[in-house]
Amino acid sequence: MKDKILVSACLMGFQVRYNGSHKAQLANALSRWQSEGRLVTHCPELAAGLPIPRRPAEILDAQGADVMQNRAQIVESDGQDVTAHYQLAAWLALKAVQEEGCTAALLTDGSPTCGSQFIYDGTFNGRRKPGAGVAAALLREKRDYGIFRAATAAAACLDETKGE
Repeated sequence: MKDKILVSACLMGFQVRYNGSHKAQLANALSRWQSEGRLVTHCPELAAGLPIPRRPAEILDAQGADVMQNRAQIVESDGQDVTAHYQLAAWLALKAVQEEGCTAALLTDGSPTCGSQFIYDGTFNGRRKPGAGVAAALLREKRDYGIFRAATAAAACLDETKGE
């Protein structure tokens, strides 16, 4: 059997983002892997009980790893501390990966949970910074799971299709 991949639910067209939207641009490219039973669709934030819609949340002046080590916070745009909810989301992502036997994860960049290449800077001004959200950081720390971003996954799907 081919390796399984945990994939952010919003990338598969589920409207689970904070504002009730999705980022389904990759759904067609990933359909082959899905038909092979390789994709485990999961939204860590939804699994942790966060509502849809919800206020935007950002990591304050730190990285996801800092949040997981209780050295930083995640707050919503109104200032409410939601750190515990996002820490739970990260642990639930790790649990899903372990239970399903995933060897990699395809996560949504920019998210304080799933961001793998960049997150937002905590000012709620739309400024990005290099870094990882809490789930991406935890997956890397616990087992160094292959975490990749959407563009990488699309390229891999296309390369795999060309090889046939």
